[in-house]
Amino acid sequence: MEAAATPFESASANRDSAPLGQRIRGFQHFGMTVQNMDRAFEFYTEILGGTEIMRDGDFHGEKIHNTLLLNDEIEAFEQKINPVTIGVPDLRGGQQRLDVRFIQFDNMVLELLHYRESSQPSGSGAAWAPAHNHRSPAYPRSLHLCFYLRDDIDFNKFVHDLEAESMRRGMTNVRCNRIVSVTTEEGRKKVPLETMSNKITEGKSNGWALIYARGPEGEALEFVQALAPVKQIFDGALEKRQK
Repeated sequence: MEAAATPFESASANRDSAPLGQRIRGFQHFGMTVQNMDRAFEFYTEILGGTEIMRDGDFHGEKIHNTLLLNDEIEAFEQKINPVTIGVPDLRGGQQRLDVRFIQFDNMVLELLHYRESSQPSGSGAAWAPAHNHRSPAYPRSLHLCFYLRDDIDFNKFVHDLEAESMRRGMTNVRCNRIVSVTTEEGRKKVPLETMSNKITEGKSNGWALIYARGPEGEALEFVQALAPVKQIFDGALEKRQK
């Protein structure tokens, strides 16, 4: 006669039979592949104020290659092309290596990934491949990192100070959009402070403020502020889900 399941075993079995959404705790981190690890790390820690959690690296070998890249490799084989032509590095054989750094923000963890040639030094070494050129957020599969600004800060001044500090560090490609039409970079720089964020004051998004930007790697960034009444919508939805 089989022994009765313990409460722990019963709870585990119930969880394993629950809908998939009930088996997920939420986002653990957002990952971004960078061309220059040291530059990206400086931006997200020293400018945006994240805290390094840990770093690891020199990842290579059969298991990590398959874990990260197997589907892309299969796609290349099905097309009868060399996997390298669609951006598949050789972690399996160790010709390329992967380094990672995790950065903590108040409610988000960001992982920076850097693929490099095995002969390149970790962190400061050149990237294995160039960045892709399609950066418009309108392209399908495009992703962006969204940072949540505190309620009591001046959104427009934040954007101004972000660009100024990035410029001071030589990160001239850190640029935020404006809410008015301009056709030159010089024109973008000269528009008034109040054009640096889109503050919505009507409809369901009343209280929402946002602007899109580009980070030092050319990555798509968004900065938002959610004040009442839209803040109440988000807070209520979270409270309802947690119940």
